[in-house]
Amino acid sequence: MFLISIITVCRNAENTIAEAMTSVSEQNYKMVEHLVIDGASSDGTVSLAHKYARPGTRIVSEPDDGIFSAMNKGLLLASGDIVGFLNADDKFADNNSLSHIAAAFSSSNIEACYGDLVYVSRNNPNKIVRYWHSGLITKRKFSFILMPAHPTFYIKRSLLKKYGLFNLNYRLSNSDFEFMLRYLLSCKIRAMYINKILVYMRTGGASNRNILQILYQNIDNLRALRRHRITPSYLFPLGKLLVKAREYMRRPKYEG
Repeated sequence: MFLISIITVCRNAENTIAEAMTSVSEQNYKMVEHLVIDGASSDGTVSLAHKYARPGTRIVSEPDDGIFSAMNKGLLLASGDIVGFLNADDKFADNNSLSHIAAAFSSSNIEACYGDLVYVSRNNPNKIVRYWHSGLITKRKFSFILMPAHPTFYIKRSLLKKYGLFNLNYRLSNSDFEFMLRYLLSCKIRAMYINKILVYMRTGGASNRNILQILYQNIDNLRALRRHRITPSYLFPLGKLLVKAREYMRRPKYEG
């Protein structure tokens, strides 16, 4: 069996951290290390994290330089064979999510896996807002700035020494776009798509709060493509719009 390290980065997340941590502790797959990387919260996040800690949980609370700096800290502290992330306001789709992930790595050829994700309303987590269907990854998808759902992405920890951590020269969520682009296309790791919903994510993330942030996000995404010598499609704004429209229209069964 593999030891899976799950990294939860948080700051002032007292309204959701208990649900995220309970989601980890209720997984049927028990070979789990849970790292909670807190950015010196000023609310009750840390006390709640200690309250809901399970065996194998490590809680670190100290100032950091942002989301991806904290994620890099978690990656460096992780000791599992496999590493992935569960955001503080997310939860696993069901109690078998980690079992599906572990099963994917049972093949000696697999170095990473990813699946699908459902966005739910921040105020009503039983209401589906958008279905992120990752599908099989292709160079063409990345040229349209389309990538697998990062909260479902798990890799062998040994790859980090070869291919590096998150690049902190990108804003907001663009570090995960460049990270996945680097690993899946430039480094050509062997990845498996799990055709299942693995994570429920609340809407309202830091990267999509206003038009200016979305503009910065797309500029950095284009920089990442050029860095890895992939020509962006000049139709990517239309392509992303059509894909997102379809994701808002699809309504998979919610089991939460």
